[in-house]
Amino acid sequence: MHVKKGDTVLVISGNDKGRTGLVKEALPAKERVIVEGVNLRWRHKRPSQQNPKGERTQIEMSIHASNVRRVEGAGGKKAAKKAAKAVAKGVEGREGSTPAARKGRTKAAPAAAAKPARKTKSASESAAREE
Repeated sequence: MHVKKGDTVLVISGNDKGRTGLVKEALPAKERVIVEGVNLRWRHKRPSQQNPKGERTQIEMSIHASNVRRVEGAGGKKAAKKAAKAVAKGVEGREGSTPAARKGRTKAAPAAAAKPARKTKSASESAAREE
């Protein structure tokens, strides 16, 4: 599995898409993980002598490991390596991300080469033509 207990992960699919949390438990045999604060479900406890009213508690249920992506923190090795590589290339953000843009070839629509508007027939012209 690509995540382990203690990793910070981002949920990429499902009801909790976009949430981040810490992996509390990894279940490699089932390929599932329990993430802190994600996939909360209500569990009802029946009344007992110790708890005569009973109770409702929220617990975290497991989600499939394919629905999470590991997130590197600000001090992570991968993030630092990626930032250094971008600076070396001179790439800022997403600008220059296509091969044509990196080579300096970008398409710009020429203003003078616009096509003229198409002429439409009026009702009287089409009626005259049919006769």
